[in-house]
Amino acid sequence: MAKKPTGESDEVRLKKKIAANTKDESKSGDPAMRSLRKRLKRVQRKRRALSLRKKHAAGKQAEAKS
Repeated sequence: MAKKPTGESDEVRLKKKIAANTKDESKSGDPAMRSLRKRLKRVQRKRRALSLRKKHAAGKQAEAKS
């Protein structure tokens, strides 16, 4: 059986993990933390690109409304 999806998105989950781990200043150069930050940035880029694609696909009428 597959895992049931949680209510929170990947972005929220990653932000929580990073916030929990950045309480320690000594962990700032940790490779695991770096990969978490990279994953977060990747998810954010993906979300922004998707919203831009939707905005462009809507055309001129949607731009005039907003």
